[in-house]
Amino acid sequence: MSESGLRPHVVVIGAGIIGAATAIGALREGFRVTILEPGEPGGEQAASYGNGCWLSPMSVIPPASPGLWKKVPKFLADPLGPLAIRWSYLPRVLPWLARYLWAGWTEAKVLRAAQALRPLLVGSPALHKDLAEQAGVGHLIERRGLVYIYENRAQFESEAMAWRIRKQVGIEWLELDADEMRQREPDLDRRYTFGALVEEGGHCRDPGAYVAALVAQACAEGAVLRREAATGFRVEQRRLKAVLTQGGEVACDRAVIAAGAHSRKLAASVGSDVPLETERGYHAVVADAEAGPRTPMMPYDGKMSVTWTDRGLRCAGQVEIAGLEAAPNWKRAEILRDHLLRSFPGLPRDLPASRVKMWMGHRPSMPDGLPCLGPAAATPDVLLAFGHGHTGLVAAPRTASAIVDLLAGRKPALPMESFSPARFA
Repeated sequence: MSESGLRPHVVVIGAGIIGAATAIGALREGFRVTILEPGEPGGEQAASYGNGCWLSPMSVIPPASPGLWKKVPKFLADPLGPLAIRWSYLPRVLPWLARYLWAGWTEAKVLRAAQALRPLLVGSPALHKDLAEQAGVGHLIERRGLVYIYENRAQFESEAMAWRIRKQVGIEWLELDADEMRQREPDLDRRYTFGALVEEGGHCRDPGAYVAALVAQACAEGAVLRREAATGFRVEQRRLKAVLTQGGEVACDRAVIAAGAHSRKLAASVGSDVPLETERGYHAVVADAEAGPRTPMMPYDGKMSVTWTDRGLRCAGQVEIAGLEAAPNWKRAEILRDHLLRSFPGLPRDLPASRVKMWMGHRPSMPDGLPCLGPAAATPDVLLAFGHGHTGLVAAPRTASAIVDLLAGRKPALPMESFSPARFA
């Protein structure tokens, strides 16, 4: 019980997929819960709305890899490449970029990151299915596998390190030759002759609607949703007394920072100055598409996910380092659209703009590819739960379970050392 004699009160800051799953878990643990979210849960402003839809337990490879530093000049010179850094933002992002490159400097470093991520991601499609069914939207989660596609085996072998590490951490896949590719994916351009199918993968048919349904479920179970932004905390003698908002204080016993790419200032206000950056991502959705994949796929030459959603055929990807404030560069979304058209000949070449919706959002990314999960430096009453980068959706169930364990004073079943916010101290 709290000092007031009531059940302990937790404020969850952020109603994205991490915050929504955490709020539900905290309610079922017996906490009173308030969710602070200035925007619409699952709305277009949220990273959860526009991600690539994949529930990919095999997303254990951090973004940086050995030798990536050699490509930095290209990233700066090509504003439309799969990974681009805006010159104007370079001075600000240099320390983060140095850590990012160092995190993937050797295969051993990449393997350690994969070994840390695998327990966070394993079994995620089934966990999401359970969450979705409890919220009345079980149809939004499908478990039909995910496939990486290549023009030839040589392209697949060019990623040998990534696949070798996936195998080392227990991920299995089926190799598909040209005939199998044709049978499985009749709409796909015939230049693709090799695939790697990961059967344990799944996807979400509408991440925005899914998150909105989870927040609605949390509210139905007793959570209070306040449309306010958190601005800080009132901490006395290392104990949390209240979360500060634009409208005043919210008295509470615990708090969870799950505000995605907007979490850094909040974390710093409770002593955890972590190197959180935004990797801006884009998507394009084609309404009423005439062709597409039977299984969600990622083309090697497009570096994007291609997935059927309830809103249309979505292609999502790209990484742009330009901060939270810069205007979108919609040419990056057009590149995704154009690659989609080349990959599926059944789509019209003269696709009208009215049938394509484009989006840009902010992945909350740590330089080592691992999220920050654990107590803030100034008080154990505030927990950090952000920085998942490309794994926010897939990692949400086990992240929420670990955070709820910490709220309840239990040691999480998930190995937490690699995710400690203190690793950057």
